[in-house]
Amino acid sequence: MSEENASLSQALWQKTLDRVIDRFNLEEVTAEDGGPHMPFSCQAPMFDGHIGQMRLFRGGPLFQLVTSTIVVPPIQLDSHMMFAFMPSDSPVPHFTLDSVRAGEHHAFHLDLIPRMDLGSNLAYMDECFTPLTEAHEKGEAIEGLSRAQLSPRQYAIMSPWMLANRATPEAFSAIEDSVNEYLDHWFDLVENGISEEAVAGASREELVERDRRNKAIIFNEDVDKVWDQITPLVGREAVDAQIALLRSTSE
Repeated sequence: MSEENASLSQALWQKTLDRVIDRFNLEEVTAEDGGPHMPFSCQAPMFDGHIGQMRLFRGGPLFQLVTSTIVVPPIQLDSHMMFAFMPSDSPVPHFTLDSVRAGEHHAFHLDLIPRMDLGSNLAYMDECFTPLTEAHEKGEAIEGLSRAQLSPRQYAIMSPWMLANRATPEAFSAIEDSVNEYLDHWFDLVENGISEEAVAGASREELVERDRRNKAIIFNEDVDKVWDQITPLVGREAVDAQIALLRSTSE
């Protein structure tokens, strides 16, 4: 789909994805036939045919970048997700963006995922997250946003700088500035690294183990009920494959 014909949700996601791919010269890992890593065929009775795909990219300083697109016209769903993962032994946060239209409503989720406990590492918090405060405040102040329906457990496993909101079309368009500011800050962290003071002596083994445990909670069907909505659309096998890929570590 051309950029002119793309939905608001697809356009925001595609611009962000393209910036990451271009910045780090990522290469797509395709299926054997040269297509997306995993195509999705609709398993629900309301539609017959292709409804999206999971794509996988690797290269540069990243461990992997995973995207998931699900577009189902009969239920007016247009959903685009990306997770850009750093290596498991890196203290640099992961980057994530969800960009969704469901019926008449839009929604998004934007965050840098902490790799260390913010409650016990002030230097890490101030280096990785405090610089996002102005962008976070500007994003939250956009007229036409309302709080997303997330559980306390979901808030606990992300960062306090997470932006997760429903939005009017006008508000959704306005959030692009915040997305770019978060992404620019993440680029800086990836390229310049985290100071020894901020890492606070955390060992490589500790970082890898935390990454494994953190992903097991973030990509957990009991914690994130979105999987209950996705499973009837793409099927159990496709959901299990997505979760397995998202949970994978570089160690």
